[in-house]
Amino acid sequence: MTESSQGEIEKLSPLEVKQRLEENPDIKLLDVRQQHEYDLVNINQAVLVNDELAQEIVNSWDKNTPIILHCHHGMRSMSAALYFQQQGFTNLANMEGGIDQWAIDVDTSLPRY
Repeated sequence: MTESSQGEIEKLSPLEVKQRLEENPDIKLLDVRQQHEYDLVNINQAVLVNDELAQEIVNSWDKNTPIILHCHHGMRSMSAALYFQQQGFTNLANMEGGIDQWAIDVDTSLPRY
């Protein structure tokens, strides 16, 4: 992923995210939706981020950790990516179209809501 030190957050399609995850198992895929949304449908590799985990990430993760964020359609995850960028993280990307687009392009077995 490209460095994003106070520049633009990289935008990736779901197919690009799938490819990156296959190429680099160290990438963290963070889901910033609500618990009830995660319970409806989620991507296997994704970790749901709550306030406690967000604080742990900010306080203890390496600022160069490769992170891809996603939500339902890509808006909340872009806000979250900007937040992490402001906290000094430099290796960030946002999945455009969110899990809804993932269900269309990558895994059509996933329910859409």
